[in-house]
Amino acid sequence: MASILPTGDNDSDRLVLGLLTSVEEDGARSQRRIAAELGVALGLVNAYLKRAVKKGFVKVGQAPARRYAYYLTPQGFSEKSRLTVQFLSSSFSLFRKAKEEYGRIFDRAQAHGFRRVVLAGKSDLCEIAILCAVDGPVSIVAIVDPDEAETRFIGVKVVPSYALVDEPFDAVVVTHLTAAASAFDRAVSSFGPEKVLAPDLLGLRPPQQKGAA
Repeated sequence: MASILPTGDNDSDRLVLGLLTSVEEDGARSQRRIAAELGVALGLVNAYLKRAVKKGFVKVGQAPARRYAYYLTPQGFSEKSRLTVQFLSSSFSLFRKAKEEYGRIFDRAQAHGFRRVVLAGKSDLCEIAILCAVDGPVSIVAIVDPDEAETRFIGVKVVPSYALVDEPFDAVVVTHLTAAASAFDRAVSSFGPEKVLAPDLLGLRPPQQKGAA
């Protein structure tokens, strides 16, 4: 099965996997919402969807209110499975790197006097961060994820917004994987860059630094 993009383009393959997963979960989502969830530009989602349709991975149907709905084809399911296996094969190296980086993040939080933090995003990274914080000086107050239905994750309360965190906290640690950029930008907008910590593996920077890069 050929992929949409050349093999070895890790970032592009990850975006394709996120796109196909989003279509599988809810094909009626708008392109704007998909872009926000994946943390990429709207035009990029539009371009990738067109390629997915052309490759036969996604088909387009009519939805209410003159909108379109997207559906995975059998080829789309196969491509999604292939990409999932591809990323799972490197999951151990991801775990090791993430564990090291979140350990450093909590050390830095302690050095800045941040004793209570909120995690931004429920994902595999969130689980790793929670494990790194066990028995450490920094405690996790809650997990904020607007798209998560669960109310608890590994013993930690999950809420859809920072306004619903019912305990005081000092900083935010980004733990979203598929929509890390949007989670990071929301936290920076609310609390300022000095109170938002993220692992280097996510490649995140405050909005003003992005424009200067």
